Amino acid sequence: MTQKNILFIMLDQLRADALSCYGNPVLDTPNIDRLANQGVKFNRCYVQGTSCGNSRASYYTGRHVRSHGATWNGWPNRLDELTLADHLAACDMSTYLMGKTHMKPDIAGMNRLGIEPQSELGRFLSNAGFGQGEHDDGLHTVGVAGGYGTGTPAYFEYLRKHGYAAKNPWVTHANAMQDEHGILRNGMFLKYGHLPARVDKVHSETAYTTDRAIEMIQHMGPQNWCLHVSYIKPHWPLAAPAPYHQMYRGMDLPQASKCAFQKINAHPIYQAFMDLPQSQTYAQDDYRNHALPTYYGLIKEIDDNLGRLFESLEQQGQSQHTMIVLTSDHGDFFGDHWLAEKDLFHDVVTRVPLLIMDPSPTADVSRGIACDDLVCAIDLVPTFVEWAGGEPQWHWLEGQSLLPILHQTAIIDRACVVSECDYGVMNFAQDLGRSMHNARMTMLYDGRYKYVHCLGFNPMLFDLQEDPQEFSDLGTDPGYSAIRGQLSEQMVDWSAGLKNRVTVSQETFGKQLNKAEQVGILIGYWHQEDVPQGEQLEPEVPPH
Repeated sequence: MTQKNILFIMLDQLRADALSCYGNPVLDTPNIDRLANQGVKFNRCYVQGTSCGNSRASYYTGRHVRSHGATWNGWPNRLDELTLADHLAACDMSTYLMGKTHMKPDIAGMNRLGIEPQSELGRFLSNAGFGQGEHDDGLHTVGVAGGYGTGTPAYFEYLRKHGYAAKNPWVTHANAMQDEHGILRNGMFLKYGHLPARVDKVHSETAYTTDRAIEMIQHMGPQNWCLHVSYIKPHWPLAAPAPYHQMYRGMDLPQASKCAFQKINAHPIYQAFMDLPQSQTYAQDDYRNHALPTYYGLIKEIDDNLGRLFESLEQQGQSQHTMIVLTSDHGDFFGDHWLAEKDLFHDVVTRVPLLIMDPSPTADVSRGIACDDLVCAIDLVPTFVEWAGGEPQWHWLEGQSLLPILHQTAIIDRACVVSECDYGVMNFAQDLGRSMHNARMTMLYDGRYKYVHCLGFNPMLFDLQEDPQEFSDLGTDPGYSAIRGQLSEQMVDWSAGLKNRVTVSQETFGKQLNKAEQVGILIGYWHQEDVPQGEQLEPEVPPH
């Protein structure tokens, strides 16, 4: 049997338009572009969640946020939720991790079932099914309430081994700078992004992640494997090692996409996001334009390292049977729409790059094409399962396989894509009269209209055909009431079609059809003659 592998690459907080293959006029990403040239570039791929955690949970389960329930960063998946590793195990494919998942263990659930969190099963369940490899979510910050990260990552020991002596070298070196006065500066502050991080580029988080991924592939052996290489960057802190910190400084970079009338009578939730301190910072062009070159530099650094990873794959003879997939968990406003970060549903956040290179000869017909079909993050799990030779468990999975596009046998027939946001942890939620139970937004995009249901508020609506920059909210425009009604009904239909009956497979469901008559349950029949032929006879008369 031919070996089949999957190299599943994810960048954190990467905008699609930051790549040259998606039209960036400044940033050249030749190694990522090579995937577009040798595979398929998906122009309209949408994530199902707008934060790191809920989006990744959808990537790893093949299910919508409303189905898996991990609505925010660090919210655990339920223990019974099948993940990519579970689905691929049925295909005799092992899964490995190098990098970030943003998944946390369901400790309460494990305690209830008597599972030791540090056991092999406990580690498997704690990490979205990636029980093998190295988990590092980055962000090993230290504040007045303690540290954000948990445990001591292997990267700490690696840095100390290479001369970066510190209790927390992530804070003092990998994501710190030193100014012209010799003062140590925190990489969390955008002001210092023009300075290089205090690590050599060969010891950065990105280089370390790449080195470890190469080592893992070298030791894989002949078995089928899926390696999830999940880079922490270009997510903040915006601290790039030399020379990446200054590669794009002083260049004519794209300006923020925003207009003044967006701030007039803005939707209450949109206004609350604009009022956040980080949005207030990025809304100032000087600050935003100072930070953008560093963001670009971090992306360029990843592209250079991907060149090393791809070269190693080829040298080991693995490239001819390895599907390579590159995507992002979400984008970044970076000052667009007067906003920072993510969470809302504009395309700069929800539309992510997706590149798939299938090495099989059946995919030769699609090499170098750009696909405009609506596709989703949740499409990857069924795609991986089918490519590995398995049968997707459709009573669980809510996406569609993309193999028909890769092999040019069919298009994706999808009426809409849906993404969700839970803003209950935001400080402003209570000010808006919301709680942890009802601070929810759901976006439905049908290829033209983007409709956002805001629980407790009027909806938002954007017409991307007439307003591709998403400046004009038509959520209360009387002229669009019929459109809003249609999209609202479509959202109800979508919600009703989610896969909640996960304990019954399609095969089992099929066996249930007409089973009542077959086992003698004859409800409402008048006589034997009314029963379908062969289903059930009258009971025999007992002997006297």
